[in-house]
Amino acid sequence: MLLKIIKVSFFYISLLISTTHAFAQDDPTETAKQVVEKFQAELIAVMKNGKQLNYAGRYEKLHDPVSNSHDLTKIARIIIGKEWEKLSEAQQQKLVDVIIRLSVSSYAHNFKDYTGESFVFDSEEETTRGGVVVHSHLNIPDSKPVKFDYMLKEKGNSWRIINIIANGVSDLALKRSEYTSVLQHEGFDALISKINEKIDNYSKL
Repeated sequence: MLLKIIKVSFFYISLLISTTHAFAQDDPTETAKQVVEKFQAELIAVMKNGKQLNYAGRYEKLHDPVSNSHDLTKIARIIIGKEWEKLSEAQQQKLVDVIIRLSVSSYAHNFKDYTGESFVFDSEEETTRGGVVVHSHLNIPDSKPVKFDYMLKEKGNSWRIINIIANGVSDLALKRSEYTSVLQHEGFDALISKINEKIDNYSKL
């Protein structure tokens, strides 16, 4: 009888643990604010060693932080809008791959030196479509601060950045305006070539 009670108790304890684990898995492991602040800290760390690392070193250091904080597949889809459905699976993957390289290379190019910059959190707000916007700014010595608005959506059990608005200018809107036009008028291969050209320019400047 005692053995039976122990077995039943063990069953319910196991069930409770597994249920608690399942609920924990459903909840995002990091808040939207934490995702943004972690990424910003990694940017600053790379900037502090920017000169020693050079472009290739900064690119290598930033690849994982960018990939882990941004939903680059969703970004690629938004950039070309309805044209996404017209691409083959191979073309879709090729576009995602080049967008990943473009995103990392732009950070490696634009955040290459450190002169005392610091990110400051301002506020956050929920959007009507279930997203979150994290408002912050970058303090730059002897210059005006740059305002950054990070738009995030949930992906799996975490939040991911899908757009960044810097001083009112949407990175996603700029890319969509430029790249959709190229795709529609010049074709997919021309779009990939144009993005690769931009990546090459980032590596040389």
